[in-house]
Amino acid sequence: MSPAHTIGSRIRTFREERDIDLESLSKNTGLTLEYLEKLESDAIYPSIGPVQKVARALGVRLGTFLDDQFTRDPIISRISNENEADEALHTGRIPRPSYTYHALGKGKNDRNMEPFHVRIYPDSSERKTTSHQGEEFLLVLKGELLVVYGRENFLLKPGETIYYNSIVPHYVGAAGEEPVEILAVTYNP
Repeated sequence: MSPAHTIGSRIRTFREERDIDLESLSKNTGLTLEYLEKLESDAIYPSIGPVQKVARALGVRLGTFLDDQFTRDPIISRISNENEADEALHTGRIPRPSYTYHALGKGKNDRNMEPFHVRIYPDSSERKTTSHQGEEFLLVLKGELLVVYGRENFLLKPGETIYYNSIVPHYVGAAGEEPVEILAVTYNP
């Protein structure tokens, strides 16, 4: 992926266009200056939570950083190659992706929902929960999905769904040693 099409470069571009310095962004997001510097230089794979905090602070949709095509309604998406993701994100501390995302709403710039086809790889790092405003709907397509929601654990299999308020701390990951594929739809007010 070219530098102009990475999450970090998009964040930096939007921040600079709004004349917001990193210190202000850090204050408005609760993320450390060091973390934001690494994020903008693509030195880390961020999880959705921090990217969503940055999107809110900059006044843009989460999808602004995950896709950049703009077309007219209706939008039709095809996943042609499971090895070619729109973006890769990571939940742990090691610099390899745990998630690959195919944004399914690319181009619909007035959307309220963010649909994704997500492939989640097993990750042995700490199951760190995140919380943010909005709602999430997940449909398991392949494999087994572990969802930690508050103090409860849910194990979902293909064909099963979960729909929850994302303000409650939650974690989503592969339940076993095999990758899991899901359809994820998020709503961020």
